[in-house]
Amino acid sequence: MAEIPDYKRVLLKLSGEALMGEQDYGIDPDMVRRIAVEVKTVQDLGVQVCLVVGAGNIFRGMTGVASGFDRTSADHMGMLATVMNSIAIQNALEKQGVDSRVQSAFPIASVCEPYIRRKAIRHMEKGRVVVFAAGTGNPFFTTDTAAALRAAEMGCDALLKGTQVDGVYTADPKTDPDAVRYDRLDYQTVLTNNLQVMDTSAIALARENDIPILVFSIHKHGEFARVMCGQGKFTIIATPRVNQGVNKGVSKNVI
Repeated sequence: MAEIPDYKRVLLKLSGEALMGEQDYGIDPDMVRRIAVEVKTVQDLGVQVCLVVGAGNIFRGMTGVASGFDRTSADHMGMLATVMNSIAIQNALEKQGVDSRVQSAFPIASVCEPYIRRKAIRHMEKGRVVVFAAGTGNPFFTTDTAAALRAAEMGCDALLKGTQVDGVYTADPKTDPDAVRYDRLDYQTVLTNNLQVMDTSAIALARENDIPILVFSIHKHGEFARVMCGQGKFTIIATPRVNQGVNKGVSKNVI
């Protein structure tokens, strides 16, 4: 595997379901440990890493609404669940010897730092991994949107989405054997074809800030590092032009 990564600073977006492993609910310590190892491997390449994690393994706001909760209350519950997931990731990272910080979009001073943009950037410059919790801090916004927002605020070179599959497909490959996988897409195609990679606000934010989105399988060992080096199996979503590798200076035709 090439040792020079394509990007210097990235945000990794994980769904809450990614932390469940083989369980039906909650946090699988082995899966969280493996994710921490993946992050450490990428950090060891010299990449500055930050993360946003969802809460679907504990509480999903829209499911709460369907059960009769007020939308704002349900979203606040979901945001609190992301704090739990973020602390679990921080704990796993530090067991791997990776210094990390959790920053919450709303203050929970007893357990984590408040989100302060300049402080988060400084943490990464000092070699710490920053885990952003509580979404955007506002109801009606998903953690996908929070990931795109934080990636823009942090000046990230790319947004990585670790999913259950190895890229973007025309349909769910787990249920549709005829689903076709994309290698490269532009933002508008994702929106027009409603490909369900991330919500429309997240895609629009990434497009407006020219942040490429790389979708890969978080369940494949070592894939995060391979994707960082332009290897592995992933789908890249970017503007329909030549995309310049940050460190390599190698042109990549993304469309």
